[in-house]
Amino acid sequence: MTRKDQGRSKSSKRGKRGGDKASRSRPAPTDLTQRNAIEPQLYINRELALLSFNRRVLAQAIDEGTPQLERLFFVTICSTNMDEFFEVRVGRVKQEMALELGVTGPDGLSPRQTLEAISHEAHRLVVEHYGVLNEMVLPALRVAGIRISRRRDWNDDQRAWARTYFSREVLPVLTPMGLDPAHPFPNIQNKILNFVVSLDGRDAFGRDSGLAIVQVPRSLPRLIEIPPEFAETSHDFMLLSSVIHANADLLFPGMEVTGCHQFRVTRNSDLWVDEEEIDDLKNALEGELVRRPYGDAVRLEVVDTCPDHLRELLLAQFGLTELDLYAVNGPVNLHRLQALVDLVDRADLKSRTFLPGAPPELGYSPDIFEVLRRGDVMSHQPFEGFAPVLELLRQAADDPSVLAIKMTVYRTGKRSPAADILVEAAKAGKEVTAVIELRARFDERANIELASKLHQAGATVAYGVVGHKTHSKLLMVVRREGDRMRRYVHLGTGNYHSGTAKAYTDISFMSSREALCEDVHNVFMQLTGLGQNVDLHELIQAPFKLHGTMCTLIDAETARAAAGEPARIILKMNSLTEPRIIQRLYAAGQAGVQIDLIVRGICCLRPGIQGVSDNIRVRSIVGRFLEHTRIYHFHAGGERKTYCASADWMGRNFFRRVETCWPIIDPRLVNRLIDECLMTYLRDNAQAWLLQPDGTYERAAAAKGEVRFCAQEALLALLSEATD
Repeated sequence: MTRKDQGRSKSSKRGKRGGDKASRSRPAPTDLTQRNAIEPQLYINRELALLSFNRRVLAQAIDEGTPQLERLFFVTICSTNMDEFFEVRVGRVKQEMALELGVTGPDGLSPRQTLEAISHEAHRLVVEHYGVLNEMVLPALRVAGIRISRRRDWNDDQRAWARTYFSREVLPVLTPMGLDPAHPFPNIQNKILNFVVSLDGRDAFGRDSGLAIVQVPRSLPRLIEIPPEFAETSHDFMLLSSVIHANADLLFPGMEVTGCHQFRVTRNSDLWVDEEEIDDLKNALEGELVRRPYGDAVRLEVVDTCPDHLRELLLAQFGLTELDLYAVNGPVNLHRLQALVDLVDRADLKSRTFLPGAPPELGYSPDIFEVLRRGDVMSHQPFEGFAPVLELLRQAADDPSVLAIKMTVYRTGKRSPAADILVEAAKAGKEVTAVIELRARFDERANIELASKLHQAGATVAYGVVGHKTHSKLLMVVRREGDRMRRYVHLGTGNYHSGTAKAYTDISFMSSREALCEDVHNVFMQLTGLGQNVDLHELIQAPFKLHGTMCTLIDAETARAAAGEPARIILKMNSLTEPRIIQRLYAAGQAGVQIDLIVRGICCLRPGIQGVSDNIRVRSIVGRFLEHTRIYHFHAGGERKTYCASADWMGRNFFRRVETCWPIIDPRLVNRLIDECLMTYLRDNAQAWLLQPDGTYERAAAAKGEVRFCAQEALLALLSEATD
């Protein structure tokens, strides 16, 4: 099916959805938009909404249509998400409790009530998580010839091999710490594997404290492949934790090991720097990164066989309560099982590989500047590749007519082709300016290292604006063409990260339109220099005008619906939490605006409430690729105002970050955005989850007689060059 055919088929469905039909004339409700605070019962707690998203991720591991190794991958992603949730979100809630501010969120819950609700839902999710692993994923892998064996399943030869492996590869790097007055409880790092070991007997010095702690360095592989001569399946593995447990006696010669139990502590990993009080943000962050592994404890994970008295000892040591204790049936860090996906070369157990396509406009000429002078170019990742963006950078770096390259950097990854090109361009004498966001969470160290590399190469490096993260994804190239300077720009909904470009859905947009290029130039001037905010031609920028402009666009649809005119809003984003925006969406829905929200992660709005939000539908798509595009579409009386953006609709994006939103003007690209990023996802009945009024999600299913339709599969078939 061609792109044109697909667009036609989607358009035929649009009328059935009632998207642009006239609504009944009714007065526009203004009460919701006038209130200072949203009614708590109309606002879903954001922390619980995030846990709900993780449950949808886990559902991918349950889905038998997901290839076996990919099912394990989703189990590990769920673990990683939970780690970050506790490190950041729970850490923040605990800080609010410690400050005793007594404030409640828009949902009406105090920090203590929020923490109790989190604990209840998180404990349920952890039980489900390990149940899926032990009862579904691992048995399915075993049938396919892949086994992660437990100690009780080892035969004598495997036990002997494990002992030899432990003596040779593990024992030399472990440092057991006996607990006594001369050896206090060690300072346990964030998320590192540990064992608490109970012992009988006296050591060479007559000590008999009976307890020791063993910390396991991250340098040791957590998954160990059993040699073929000892293996029982084609791919047979042991866990490092099992190998240590089985051979713990070698750590304590002459002592009797009476118990050996895994545990792991999660710590608050939010970095705090008072930007008003420091002289050098880079140096201050480097100092905070050293302290990050030792922040306040927020969660304790123990193996479920750990006895109560040791659990209580560990809780007391870390200043935690029963709410913070998670007893698990398996390894305490499931994320490390992700290595299995790479260690096992079984294409039949993984998602099909594919060759990304390319925008057809790029076939006009190998000179990307000539292509952009013809018109705007849009790439839909990962179905179409990230290569056009890198090609723009490469040609800019090599072209003697290019005088300057400016780029914002939020995340690029440790091995970044984009960053390497910037370094080479600076070394070649180009005027390279990089606005690097040092505070991109968990990428701080990589960004500090990149800043140093660019400094050494001769680039100009800035760290954005004090008090505001620079989250915009902007690239500008300044080129001399005859007797004039011409600018070319790239704007993206995602980062300049080649890795995530293969796994996240995003929009890359390139243009040489003068008005848009001038706007990007002004944003860079603002980020690196000083001056008042200037009016922009096309870009809508946060923290200045994005929130107000979106409110105005929503209100305009509300007024049209109230007048009996067609009114329609379709929004696609990662998160929707900002209360005033939610109020306006409620008011628009009450006026008769048909609203579809495609929100992958957190959505605090409750759809489907009679008389309040019965014209609002919310769906979340969770599949092979992480949905990351931000698209805002308004019917606008038939004018179809359609925008791409770097921003979700959260308070931090509207008010505490530098974000950019830009209109798509070319009707051909508007049609593409609506068809590919909105209507295709509204048709999905395979990987879509529908938000219910009570805050739960139900999986969409094909109606009787309806064909199964998966948006991501359809886009792969439409846009990629080839799949295997």
